[in-house]
Amino acid sequence: MLWGHRWILLCVLTAGFTSLSLGVEENVKCADLNNTTWQQYRQHRPKLQVQYLLLTRRNLDCAQEFSQESLNNTHFNVSRPTKVIIHGYRVMGSKPSWVKELAQALLRVEDVNVLVVAVQVSILINQLQGHGCKLESFHFIGVSLGAHVAGFVGTLFTGKIGRITGLDPAGPMFKRADVYDRLDPSDAQFVEAIHTDSDNFGISIPVGHVDFFINGGNDQTGCPHFGLALMYSRLICDHMRALHVYISALNGSCPLVGIPCNSYDEFLTGQCLNCDVFKGKCPAIGLSKNSGVVLSPLPKEQKLFLLTSPSSPFCAHHILLELEVSPLEKRAELGVTLRTGSVAVEQKLGLGTGATLYRSVLAHPMALCEIGTIELRNTGSRFYRQGEVHVKSVCLSELPSLSRREKPLCVIKFNVRRGTPCHMTWSRCVACSEAPQLAPPPSRPGSYPTLDAS
Repeated sequence: MLWGHRWILLCVLTAGFTSLSLGVEENVKCADLNNTTWQQYRQHRPKLQVQYLLLTRRNLDCAQEFSQESLNNTHFNVSRPTKVIIHGYRVMGSKPSWVKELAQALLRVEDVNVLVVAVQVSILINQLQGHGCKLESFHFIGVSLGAHVAGFVGTLFTGKIGRITGLDPAGPMFKRADVYDRLDPSDAQFVEAIHTDSDNFGISIPVGHVDFFINGGNDQTGCPHFGLALMYSRLICDHMRALHVYISALNGSCPLVGIPCNSYDEFLTGQCLNCDVFKGKCPAIGLSKNSGVVLSPLPKEQKLFLLTSPSSPFCAHHILLELEVSPLEKRAELGVTLRTGSVAVEQKLGLGTGATLYRSVLAHPMALCEIGTIELRNTGSRFYRQGEVHVKSVCLSELPSLSRREKPLCVIKFNVRRGTPCHMTWSRCVACSEAPQLAPPPSRPGSYPTLDAS
């Protein structure tokens, strides 16, 4: 066996017995996870047995202890698909409080068996096969280290497992590992991953058929990012954001779709606008078949990017901001603010002397049609920046661009002076050095019919 396999198995055993060994107290009907540390496991090993938890729609709030011997005395149904939650390493043996929430979210969407496991996953699958379960009916959902455990088990079954979802697959020791020693597209018929902490605990490389990089895959909005005292909270917040985004997607609060792009920088600068590579349908986080991908054969290691809001349900609209200015003699900086009532989202654009066209993608809690006001400020230094910027056009459109008939909403021909912000609604413009003109959607690319402002 390769050393990488040995290392994974050691981590699995450590994760299982330090933090997630399962047990049922006497005279308690509902099974639960135990707070069992590694030292306690060593002291009481003869009394501890490897067990699993089962939840179905018939016992949403009361998990059952599950084993091969007790199969006939549980609500497990071999004719239904089975979701297998494989949790990751937990510090000091603490219970993962999110397991029940994830299981219940899965059961709200589909009538399935949900199993919570820590160790001996392959033994369990072999046993269930003996009772009539098909490999393609299993969907492994692995969190952190659990994602690679799912991949390892998938390798043992030669990629015949139906689906694997990796929620911020662990990064340390795995980024440079051989594909046999980590999650990869060959481990199941469909493999997806959600990345939220790729610069610390999570892996930074794509490991599935499709890989969703939330907010670029690191430094999640809404997580604390400053101060040594907050460092651990920040790391955990970033790392666990993948799980909470996945639960939000299962709850159906809003579609969380990814846009294919080579890099996050290219995505943020508006170089990736649609999902033509997927025949126009963007992959979505959730339980739709193959995340909505209809291509055959499936892509491999396709990077997908999306932005979210700072808190649950993480819904956000992707707004493409396009700015064209006249050539500048000095550098400048424009602050662009999109307002809807009390909600404001600001984006600063650094303007140089060698370019006149700028693009930026930003997240907004409202759809484009609900954005009432756009404000531009010349925020540059008084002595070293351009004092007045002539804006040829500023346009907003919503991504992904699902129809080529969709046109941007534009305002054209106005100046923005330092210290004099320009406020514009889609029906009037005020406080500009020159009255700008509103432009309806262009009849063809590059054509902006002029409509006098009122």
